[in-house]
Amino acid sequence: LFFLIMPKSEESKLEKLKKDYKKLQEKYKLPSFEKLNEDFGIEKAAGEETDIPLREIRKQISEKAYNYLRFVETLINPVNAPMSIFTITKTLGVEEKNKLTEIYKKLVKSETQMVSIDIEFSEKKEAEFIKNIYEVWQEIKKDFLEVMETVEKNWERSSEGKNRKYFG
Repeated sequence: LFFLIMPKSEESKLEKLKKDYKKLQEKYKLPSFEKLNEDFGIEKAAGEETDIPLREIRKQISEKAYNYLRFVETLINPVNAPMSIFTITKTLGVEEKNKLTEIYKKLVKSETQMVSIDIEFSEKKEAEFIKNIYEVWQEIKKDFLEVMETVEKNWERSSEGKNRKYFG
């Protein structure tokens, strides 16, 4: 049992990441660790041993942004999409589709920026990307939440009183 107890003098990987990030936050005027973690789950970067914490944090952020990009792309163009996506797209009005298109454009722009940063490392560019994607995410999530609320409302309305039979 003694091996399960961490000596008090040894800091956890997460605490080390937070400490390293704090220095970088001050240097580049980045959002707080807590805010980034709430939106992007950057604490997962603590699992990676690295000399370049901003790269690992950017990778976590990019992964989430990429997943949302693919989801929005599938909603906008549901070719070969799962049946659940077609069900969602039926609940979208013109306003929601326009919002999704704007979200898509912003995510694609961030994705292309991320690729160039990934090709040639620069701590400053990593920091700029993190600041930019955080700001973009604050804009996007508001619109995205509105779209998803509309989907939920329309879904409830369309399924009220209907007995859907898929197999007969």
